[in-house]
Amino acid sequence: ERYLNQRIRLRGMTTSATLAPGQELKVKGDAPEAFRKGAIITQITNSARRDSSFEMAFTAIPYSETVCFRPERVPKPVMAGTIPARVSSTKVNDTYGDIDKDGLYRVSFDFDREKWPQGGESLWVRLARPYAGEKYGFHWPLLEGTEVAIAFEGGDPDRPYIAHALHDSMHPDHVNLYNYKRNVLRTPANNKLRMDDERGREHIKLSTEYGGKSQLNLGHLVDSQRPHPDKRGEGFELRTDDWGAIRAGKGLFISADKQARAGGEVLAMEAALNQLQQAQALTETLCGAAETAKAELADLQQQKALLSETLAELKKSALLLSAPEGIAQTTTKSLQLAAGENIIATSGKSTDFSVLKKFTVAAGDRISLFAQKLGIKLFAGKGRVEIEAQGDEMGLAALKDITVNSHEGKVIISAKKEILLVSGGGYIRIGNGQVECGAPNHIIQRATAWQKFGGQSVSQSIQQWQTANYAVTPKAVRAYKISPLARQNMQLHAEDGGVQALSTAQNGKSPLQKQVGVEISQLKIKDEE
Repeated sequence: ERYLNQRIRLRGMTTSATLAPGQELKVKGDAPEAFRKGAIITQITNSARRDSSFEMAFTAIPYSETVCFRPERVPKPVMAGTIPARVSSTKVNDTYGDIDKDGLYRVSFDFDREKWPQGGESLWVRLARPYAGEKYGFHWPLLEGTEVAIAFEGGDPDRPYIAHALHDSMHPDHVNLYNYKRNVLRTPANNKLRMDDERGREHIKLSTEYGGKSQLNLGHLVDSQRPHPDKRGEGFELRTDDWGAIRAGKGLFISADKQARAGGEVLAMEAALNQLQQAQALTETLCGAAETAKAELADLQQQKALLSETLAELKKSALLLSAPEGIAQTTTKSLQLAAGENIIATSGKSTDFSVLKKFTVAAGDRISLFAQKLGIKLFAGKGRVEIEAQGDEMGLAALKDITVNSHEGKVIISAKKEILLVSGGGYIRIGNGQVECGAPNHIIQRATAWQKFGGQSVSQSIQQWQTANYAVTPKAVRAYKISPLARQNMQLHAEDGGVQALSTAQNGKSPLQKQVGVEISQLKIKDEE
């Protein structure tokens, strides 16, 4: 309607002082067709002087019952610059930012002296940010009382927004004259990212108060003393008073081998691989000597496969530790090493074990000890030394002399069936209650006296041993659900071809099996269901 008012206008002059805006005039005579129904005065301008009469200039538009008069729009006020305000909240001294579902804030303008409900001083206003998007962005919630500068889109007073936040005397800046070399990003709960740019003392600190200060410190490490902190180390530190975990699904390489100025690949592990290859070469050399001596050989192929197929470039999920000057593990409690396959230990010089109390070794198949040059020493300061072959023969052989001494006691040699001493074709056989001496040449006896009595025997108790085998308790469970199969019929197929029928209890377990070779037996489900 405003635009239609401007399409056709009538202007005129009169000396009548009775005309006023809004009056209807009837036009007579030769008038444009649009004014046949009349004209509506919309504007008048009056003028008068001492030397002339009163005059009125008026403007009119055609009379219409469907198009009303609309005055020119008054220009909207333009807000230039920003005005101060403070973030508001429904809670006094609110710990967290008071925002709506869209992340908007309410503010209290400093110039507003009206009394408003707490947190109701304005409508919701947006917060300008350096980075924003649909599912990404940058937002550090503002707390109640924070001073902000309010700007207006296009200067429109009806479209305010928070342009930026400001420090003031009640909320001083955490970067000031005393730490002006630092760049700090810190939340109200003291979650912190601090980057210090002091030349020669650069450092980064990422910290949270939870867990007794969980921190990542990089570079020149300092303490918390202010305003001049003292150095407490350099490099990096990852610490917490709570639990910690380092997890890498494809593999983890921890190394103390130097890589100057980060000038290499992430998985550059040449030094570690060289050390492992030297260990392989040493193992291979000793295997040759052990094979000549008919000792048990180390599993060299497993060692090679571990290096080439798993550790090199972390082809599989493995953990590799490397240090050029040494690695130490220590604890005031227990230290456990466990492997589903092999534990491989190789040293270029010595391997030392020092145990205050007991040192035990148990092997399911065999124990083999081989020394190539300087022999083997077994000493017991106190207590018995017992060497037994409980299930088979024992062989004791030497290239040169074998010496058996008892400094304060006896040397007893006993056998259930026979004792045979042989040297140079001569022999002494003791068995079946008889002593037989034989020689291809002479038998010489030297004594000051030689006596002969009637028959007499001496018995020596023979050590008895029980067979020690593996013991297992088979258990049947449902696949995927891992729930026990109760009253399930099974068959245990032994290595010698024997078959034993088993049935599980309510918990899915069968009776304990102790027979020889049970560890390599096969267990089959008897019923298809």
